[in-house]
Amino acid sequence: MSHYKIMLADDEGIVIDSLKFIIEKEFGDICSVEYAKTGRSVIELAERYRPDIAIMDIQMPGINGIEAMREIRETNRSVVFIVMSAYDKFDYAKEAIKLGVLEYITKPMERTRIVAALKKAMEQIDRERDKRSNDLLIREKLETVMPIIENGLLYNLLFQEHFTEDIENYKQLLGIDQNHAYLLAVICGETQEGNHMTNAVGSSVKMSQYSELLREYLKEVYPGVILGMSMANKLPGLVPCEEKQMSYEERIALIEKSREIVRELKRRTQISFRIGISAVAPLQEAREAYKEAINALIMTTGSVAHVDDLPIGCTHEAAYPLELEKKLFAEVKNGEADHAVATAESYFDMVAKLYGEYFMNIRLKVLEFVLYAEYIAYNSGGMTYEFCDRADYLPTVMEISDLQTLRAWFVDKMRNASRNVSAKALEKSQGAVEAAKAYIQNNYSRDISLDEVSQAVNISPYYFSKIFKEDVGEGFVEYLTKIRMDKAKELLTTTECSMKEICSMVGYADPNYFSRSFKKNVGVTPTEYKCEKNFGG
Repeated sequence: MSHYKIMLADDEGIVIDSLKFIIEKEFGDICSVEYAKTGRSVIELAERYRPDIAIMDIQMPGINGIEAMREIRETNRSVVFIVMSAYDKFDYAKEAIKLGVLEYITKPMERTRIVAALKKAMEQIDRERDKRSNDLLIREKLETVMPIIENGLLYNLLFQEHFTEDIENYKQLLGIDQNHAYLLAVICGETQEGNHMTNAVGSSVKMSQYSELLREYLKEVYPGVILGMSMANKLPGLVPCEEKQMSYEERIALIEKSREIVRELKRRTQISFRIGISAVAPLQEAREAYKEAINALIMTTGSVAHVDDLPIGCTHEAAYPLELEKKLFAEVKNGEADHAVATAESYFDMVAKLYGEYFMNIRLKVLEFVLYAEYIAYNSGGMTYEFCDRADYLPTVMEISDLQTLRAWFVDKMRNASRNVSAKALEKSQGAVEAAKAYIQNNYSRDISLDEVSQAVNISPYYFSKIFKEDVGEGFVEYLTKIRMDKAKELLTTTECSMKEICSMVGYADPNYFSRSFKKNVGVTPTEYKCEKNFGG
């Protein structure tokens, strides 16, 4: 049960005694009461006692009630005021409203009004306490859940096991509006020898003991950082950015700050740390950016390394349409043929506009892109590599003498590469289904099962069942039964085989079960079907 601290402020002893008597009789042990008789002593008592409810007389010696309430409110935002006075409340209504007074009671006071006002105040306090309790509970849950959500975002980005909507959901949950970020690789070890951290295994165990400290400190020094779970002796971090690139001054400040962070972490944990920092990149390129951060550490021996300080990766002249290049190959890799075609057209048009006078260079770039797109298709299983398949590419490109023809050849090749990627998965599924149908056709006379057919086409039973139904329109059992029924109807009308023989020839061991199945699927018994066909009903 809740407990309420009540403060009484009145210069008349009889009023205080009356109020105490009413409160103790009505509310018993759930309330404790203290009092003061002057404005100054009320303020001092409020600072020490921290009341939940204050019953205030407006007219007191020294500082009046309104002034006292104003000072009390500055240090106690949650106290509930109940005002009492022998004067009409309208004289003080404006000031009282500003101070959040709950009730205004005129003297002489009625017991019922005092009790009602106190109950109303207690209800308000209970609501506020429940709200604070719920807010605290939500914060505790968030503090537990947020690291899991942050790790989910980083895991999806670094291992590229995601769909676009997954990343958007993570961003929304984490309150990330930015589409760019730089990546951190925080690596620990016992000591640093050159570019190598010694005793990585032991240090990773030790680092796990400081995981909460490490997380809190990095959150403090890299505002907005998203942290993953440590992997061996490495901790990945992602810092969202508004701008697509970092200025020289910002980079220098970040490096200096990171050097101080390394020193402070060593002081707090007795573990040696190094921090690699990538360039700013789109979120979907976080995997490559994290590799940059790791490579920056490999290439140097400093405690902090920023990739922009090192000869790592490829830089492009400012005008070159790098974003379109990245977008194009991502679409080829995903088998998004329509998007890849549109991006290929945009890329070629941009290159033609920028470098139209260098036709030979455009030829080389087109050939480079086509070969790389097909390389992606080969590695995805979308194309079968034949060494001599592309023997005519170079002569073809060299024979083309105008931009429009070269554009058409380029776009067509990009379309084919991306289509081959997307078609391969479908082709594999369809090939497996056709092989399964052939296997069923050749073995329906035996007691075959879905597991047996799945094994025959080298696909798991669960996945086989799924793709078979999607392709054929009915499940394996229904399809097998249909094949058997069709064969049984053929045998019934074209041979003189006995019912038992036909039953065995279409894969049934029990004639009675065969007969029931036939009637269920055909509508009549095998005997009735034979009579209808032979004698016209």
